[in-house]
Amino acid sequence: MEIERVQDIACLSKDTIPEEFIRSENEQPVITTVHGVNLEVPVIDMSDLDEEKISHLIVDASQKWGMFQIINHGIPEEIMNQFKSVGKEFFELPQEEKEVYAKEPGTMEGYGTSLQREIQAKKGWVDHLFHKIWPPSVINYKFWPKNPPSYRKANEEYVKNLHGVVDRLFKSLSKGLGLEENELKEAAGGNELVYLLKINYYPPCPRPDLALGVVAHTDMSCITILVPNDVQGLQASRDGHWYDVKCSPNALIIHIGDQIEILSNGKYKSVLHRTTVNKDEARMSWPVFLEPPTDFEVGPHSKLVNEENPPKYKTKKYGDYCYCKLNKIPQ
Repeated sequence: MEIERVQDIACLSKDTIPEEFIRSENEQPVITTVHGVNLEVPVIDMSDLDEEKISHLIVDASQKWGMFQIINHGIPEEIMNQFKSVGKEFFELPQEEKEVYAKEPGTMEGYGTSLQREIQAKKGWVDHLFHKIWPPSVINYKFWPKNPPSYRKANEEYVKNLHGVVDRLFKSLSKGLGLEENELKEAAGGNELVYLLKINYYPPCPRPDLALGVVAHTDMSCITILVPNDVQGLQASRDGHWYDVKCSPNALIIHIGDQIEILSNGKYKSVLHRTTVNKDEARMSWPVFLEPPTDFEVGPHSKLVNEENPPKYKTKKYGDYCYCKLNKIPQ
């Protein structure tokens, strides 16, 4: 059975969108967004020479927001631009060239449209490409586009520059829990930590007031490091309301994911967020999900639980956690 891609549907849709993309009234952006107000998500300058100050800001944002932006993070603008450029070029290829990388049943990696079991069979206005980019032992290059030819080099350069950011985030979050600086990363997978890239492509949508790109969710990962393009679309929930998040130029958007909330026994909060779409422009984003290996067990860190502070979350294999979440099964 041929799968309909949103990019194809968008080309055929002039003034309306198919029923399966129209969200219920309690989800429609036109009704549920606080208009005219941008959420002032913390922006942290990683070039500050006061490392303790940076750590404090990261910890504070992770407790109160579950989301923050980092600027002057050390990844050259040229590397980020090339990384974004090759992803954009992939989605501009003819459809049959993209389908070469289509997902196989039961796999996360590859080119696709649906990700999880949708309530009431509703769909998100997005196509995507998933593949692992680190460590080398888990990379399957058959999911890496051969076109454009510079795709692999651009991704490898980005990953090489990303490691320093990952280590600084984990060290700050670890110290914020009263742990040694390496302990949180070790409890999340250590050197086996998987970097899973997802490129989201949200085509122009004739009815952005009724549709969502990605529905409200928290990330399953430990931490998500996201590169947006310059088209607005990221929203976060604050006090039960939805707000646009204005992204700073060349910033990385950091989301605290479910696994860090679990490991911290609730001290850090995963952020509830969603994505809106644009009538005139395609929006894209490049999140990298930092994940434990599938069979790696994650639960509240043993140094953070005792009789006064019992575990608030179950310990389970990461693969089992993902299966339950994607299939809407209670954890």
